[in-house]
Amino acid sequence: MDMQKQPQRQPQTQHPEGCLVVAIRIPVRVFVFLVVLPVRLLWDALAAVARFLGRYVLAPVVRALGRILYLLLVVPLIWLYRHLLTPLGHALAWLYARVLTPIGHALAWLCTRVLISTGHALGWLYARVLTPIGHALVWLLTPVAKGVAWALDMLGTALYWTARVLLVLPALALWRWILAPAGRVLGIVLKEIGEALGHAWRAAGYVVRAAGRVLGTLFRWIFLEPARWVYRTVLTPVGHVVRDLVLRPAAEAARAIGRAVRQARADLRRALFGEPSRPAPVDRREPRGRGTRTLDG
Repeated sequence: MDMQKQPQRQPQTQHPEGCLVVAIRIPVRVFVFLVVLPVRLLWDALAAVARFLGRYVLAPVVRALGRILYLLLVVPLIWLYRHLLTPLGHALAWLYARVLTPIGHALAWLCTRVLISTGHALGWLYARVLTPIGHALVWLLTPVAKGVAWALDMLGTALYWTARVLLVLPALALWRWILAPAGRVLGIVLKEIGEALGHAWRAAGYVVRAAGRVLGTLFRWIFLEPARWVYRTVLTPVGHVVRDLVLRPAAEAARAIGRAVRQARADLRRALFGEPSRPAPVDRREPRGRGTRTLDG
């Protein structure tokens, strides 16, 4: 009984590099090597010098500067705070507690007494002087106010009746006997004119629609139907012929030119940069079992 063997994977064929790729790649790599190597050596030297300076030069200089600044700034400020600002603050606190506070209490007591005395005086003045004067003024001005109010009332009544007799009654008579009848007559006239205009407008619309239908029919039979016949009988077959004989071959030629251009670009890319690596094809067929028989077996 013959046993079917698994198919062996074929090794992927390697495309040989072209002469153009080799001629371009080698000079480029040599140039990059000659440029990058000195730059890398210079960078490493600068980094070593910077580490040396930061460890053995800059650190002592920074410490010395910090000591000098401490001696020139911090120490004088500490001495100034201890020997000048602190005694001055104690002196100000004593002055506030022993001098300013008693003076403030005395001024507050004095102002309180003055305000109390002034309040009592103002109260006595209001109760004993201003209140009697106000009562006397009210007693004197009340009759005057009543007389002024009566005079204004009489003047208003006279003005009302004068305006009513001279303006309102003539206006009412004019409206009732002249304007209202004239308005009713004018309304009837305007209503009749509006109805006549409406009938005339509707009749003109009927006439215009009928004339439009006649003109539309004439235009369709004179212009549209011949144009439609020419389009169907002449222009459509000519357009089909132009599409089949000119446009489609031109489109096929343009697509062929595009494919040729893309193929040329792909060939030029492979020539300049080499064939891109492709993964080996994977055999997805499931191997048969060892006990599977062939057709002949």
